Amino acid sequence: MTKRALVTGVTGQDGAYLCKRLIERGYEVHGAYRRSASSDFWRLDYLGIADQVKRVPFDLLEPSNILRAIDKVRPDEIYNLAAQSFVALSFEQPIYTTDADALGPLRILEAIRTVDPSIRFYQASTSEMFGKVQETPQKESTPFYPRSPYGVAKLYAHWITVNYRESYNLHATSGILFNHESPLRGTEFVTRKITSHLALIKHGRTAPLELGNLDAHRDWGFAGDYVEGMIQMVQADQADDFVLSTGEMHTVREFVNRAAEVAGFRLHWEGEGASEFAKDDDGKTIVQIKSEFYRPAEVDTLLGDSTKARTQLGWKPTTTFQELVEMMMTADLDRAARGILRV
Repeated sequence: MTKRALVTGVTGQDGAYLCKRLIERGYEVHGAYRRSASSDFWRLDYLGIADQVKRVPFDLLEPSNILRAIDKVRPDEIYNLAAQSFVALSFEQPIYTTDADALGPLRILEAIRTVDPSIRFYQASTSEMFGKVQETPQKESTPFYPRSPYGVAKLYAHWITVNYRESYNLHATSGILFNHESPLRGTEFVTRKITSHLALIKHGRTAPLELGNLDAHRDWGFAGDYVEGMIQMVQADQADDFVLSTGEMHTVREFVNRAAEVAGFRLHWEGEGASEFAKDDDGKTIVQIKSEFYRPAEVDTLLGDSTKARTQLGWKPTTTFQELVEMMMTADLDRAARGILRV
């Protein structure tokens, strides 16, 4: 019998990769999206699966819509990837972020409990919940200390998932994923902002790439690897919480330098702090640091320990940091050359 999956946030990076993996596994996939959003399915087109995903209007803020959608689709599994996921925006829109990212998952869990408690549920938790880290590396038992409205909202969703698992015996799992990127990442996120702007500069753009804290450390992996971990979590006999990470840490500066190399720039850094900038061999300013891009409360270091997922699920990342940067930079250079890159 064909399994049926409902994937929320289908217009996003993770939603697209997850749909592709589920389709390859023989699932009937229903992609839930917010109708009031841009409803841009270009990522599904990019992966060649747009016509294989059944689309379902779905809004995290509307309980009756959630209930009807789940009752109509009757999925075996629900993967909740929908969220207001841009950390910087959460400081500007904290109430909306909390409603969507904290109460949204609760509304889904309540609908599951009402419609069919046998539905397996995956909640997309985040390493941003660790925030001001209490130990390094961070694992499932590390105390949380979120540093943004986004991180705080996600922490509520994480714990309510645990609570429903323990209170109602639901197969409800939280995946605590560290930063994962790809050519499908939105250009508002720092990694894709870097590659897209460098590609445009390579093809004639005169304005430099403007960034904030270059010395923030992140554990970056490939989104395609991480959605495989999501599926493995949902397939596990017992629901639990799992960290997914590479176990390697790199700075934003490293990402910029490697991406610049792939794009054909050799950067020369000058100044320090908010006055720092980088020029190429011709003396053109390629990167400019701006204080306005620093967060009100900075998360300086994130490094994950995914031992539990590796040992219990058999999951492991397959893409290196260097391969990830090259993949993203090459994709944006190609888009820029074809005149289809927009930021």
